[in-house]
Amino acid sequence: MSKLWQKNNQVAAAVEKFTIGNDQAMDQYLAAYDVLGSLAHTTMLSEVGLLTKDELSQIKKALVDIYKTIQVGNFTLAPGVEDIHSQVEIVLTEKLGDIGKKIHSARSRNDQVLVDIKLFMRAEIISLSEAIQGFFTLLQAKSEAHKDDLLPGYTHLQLAMPSSFGLWFGAYAESLVDDMTMLQAAYKVVNKNPLGSAAGYGSSFPINRTRTTELLGFDTLNFNVVYAQMGRGKAERVISMAMANIADTLARLSMDACLFMNQNFGFISFPESLTTGSSIMPHKKNPDVFELIRSYCNRIKALPNEIMMMTTNLPAGYHRDLQLLKEHLFPAFEQLRNCIAMASLMIENIEVKKDLLEDPKYQYLFSVEEVNKLVNSGMPFRDAYKKIGLDIEAGKFNYTTEVHHSHEGSIGNLCTAEIAEAMRKVLNSMEFEKVAHKIDQLLKG
Repeated sequence: MSKLWQKNNQVAAAVEKFTIGNDQAMDQYLAAYDVLGSLAHTTMLSEVGLLTKDELSQIKKALVDIYKTIQVGNFTLAPGVEDIHSQVEIVLTEKLGDIGKKIHSARSRNDQVLVDIKLFMRAEIISLSEAIQGFFTLLQAKSEAHKDDLLPGYTHLQLAMPSSFGLWFGAYAESLVDDMTMLQAAYKVVNKNPLGSAAGYGSSFPINRTRTTELLGFDTLNFNVVYAQMGRGKAERVISMAMANIADTLARLSMDACLFMNQNFGFISFPESLTTGSSIMPHKKNPDVFELIRSYCNRIKALPNEIMMMTTNLPAGYHRDLQLLKEHLFPAFEQLRNCIAMASLMIENIEVKKDLLEDPKYQYLFSVEEVNKLVNSGMPFRDAYKKIGLDIEAGKFNYTTEVHHSHEGSIGNLCTAEIAEAMRKVLNSMEFEKVAHKIDQLLKG
């Protein structure tokens, strides 16, 4: 099949296969967003006099029908069709004749794919944020439920000071707040409209880019048409860095869980149905879920570097190198959400061992507590430190397992409400409801 953009020359089959690559599969991710972009673009074209009201009415009805087909999973690229943009236009033209060909006026495939990717990434950020919010709430609930259950604290993987499960769960909850702050920054970069930049140098048609920005629920424009094209690769890099931070939090939590499940630690356990066994060792309960989360997330942490390298030394303007970014980034969103879902399943069913620190092997965790008691009684800190050190060396160390930490963020004052408020502010600042309303309006016409 000839391409919509093709002139008279034929592209060699080997070149065509190589240049298209895996783009047809990747374009399935963009199908719904291509329709949304076309709905906004054709609405604007009608308002500036490049489509009649009747033409717009026919086009919008056909586009909404295509959108519904996509939503139920029945829209695919026909054999020989290069990309999703071509497939949508072909279906429109089959339904509407020459009217369907008019949707490409004042638009290039360059800004068409740009807006599709921006809309896709925005939707993925919203979905990812919802998943993070649920996991955050779970971690905070577990933090409060286990705030009185003490846990060994380590530095250099050596016994250090008393911690608690409340602190452990709460630490990862607060980590997600910072991760969401990074995702918020990525959202601000992504939520700008490139439509109307055409091939990167604008259009002689009297288009209204502010109008398509409003229709699609973007916060603002990528104003400079050259920069709109330069933003491809940059937006992907920024969002991949935000995803890498989330992945790092999950990978670190998973590593903790693998250690804490180890029999030499024995701090936590899980129902047998959530662990795996060994083909030879009948006693094994392996943390395969956490190990796979760790590996998936470590792979996601490589994304920013992969994207950085693929966009290294590119001059201004569009380059086909950018096509390959989809293959690395697009599947990573679902992988990260799956990791969050599985981590949530595990943490929801975690079993915490009580009274861990009553075991004498943890006695030196309380050395700082005993130093502080002497300081509170009036002894200078250096003298108290030396005395407890000598007591330990002489085998005369006495201690209690009671701790009284009351400052902000400590064992006795987790600041759960303050951390929840910080997360609420980040989420509210992104105004996801506004986007949902605009898209709903666009589909209803």
